[in-house]
Amino acid sequence: MAEFEAAAQWYEAKRPGVGLDFVDRVEEQLRLIGEQPNRYPRWEEDSGFRKAKVTRFPYVLFYVERGDVVHVVAVAHGRRAPGYWRKRWR
Repeated sequence: MAEFEAAAQWYEAKRPGVGLDFVDRVEEQLRLIGEQPNRYPRWEEDSGFRKAKVTRFPYVLFYVERGDVVHVVAVAHGRRAPGYWRKRWR
């Protein structure tokens, strides 16, 4: 989650309030994922992961479902190389 925290700090430094908006929007996506994990599409490059875009920001939440538990693997910048975060998941 270091990337998430760094992004929030970067947005907040660029313009006060924007970092807090970013955090709110990520938290909203997390809530929606928790309520209905199947609502978001599987990632084309590896169908074991699902992805949920963060509104207004170029970030995507990648997650996996293990039974009744959802593991968020990455809050990833959508314009970076696809899958740069995959080494984090084992």
